[in-house]
Amino acid sequence: MTADLALSVILPVHNEVENLPLLWKELAAVLPGLASSTEVIFVDDGSTDGSTDVIRHLARDEPRIRLLRFEANEGLSAAFYAGFQAARGRIIATMDSDLQSDPRDLPVLVAHLEAADAAVGSRLIRHDSWVKRVSSRIGNGVRRAVTGDPVRDSACSLRVMRRECLEAVPPYTGMHRFVPTLIKLAGFRVVEVPVHHRSRRFGQSKFGVTDRAVPAFVDLLVVRWMMRRRLRYRIVEQTQPPTPR
Repeated sequence: MTADLALSVILPVHNEVENLPLLWKELAAVLPGLASSTEVIFVDDGSTDGSTDVIRHLARDEPRIRLLRFEANEGLSAAFYAGFQAARGRIIATMDSDLQSDPRDLPVLVAHLEAADAAVGSRLIRHDSWVKRVSSRIGNGVRRAVTGDPVRDSACSLRVMRRECLEAVPPYTGMHRFVPTLIKLAGFRVVEVPVHHRSRRFGQSKFGVTDRAVPAFVDLLVVRWMMRRRLRYRIVEQTQPPTPR
């Protein structure tokens, strides 16, 4: 896909019908200050609550909005990857569509791209249930111990990155949890930036604790394997090809 826009914002959606109008209102308020040309890609991950109709309605009056709709619920990794493939922006931003992320953090993240290739959010103060907070803390601790990556909140979806970083994210289930580590592994510069986190106002969380622990740990081992098997070399001498005559 040709990068002919300044910014693409990718929003995975699964049954967020009440949140979407409010999210778009907040996002539309910050977009003019972010980039000269933008698109917002809602990736509908098999919603069954009318979210698709809301996105279609918003898109009728707003040419910046695009809809990608899955036939069935495929999960966050698939939604993000499909959005990456469809995006036309030189800068890619991602965030959740449940209103827990604050669009007003996007300008702060984008500003950090002056000195980095990617800026990832860190939710230092979480407004989730205590079970979710504890499980996230344990998960991030295990990830840091296994990978050696000091990023505190790897699973935060609020991120911005240069388009070149997309090549570091493989099309595999579970990879959305390790985007900062994968980008670093590919040699890109990553900074972690504190962002706001808000309580869920409408709908229910799509993430359980017990049903995620084992798959997340298996995915972590895959990332660890990738880190250990990465090619490492330094070229100390290289002759240049002859100049064509």
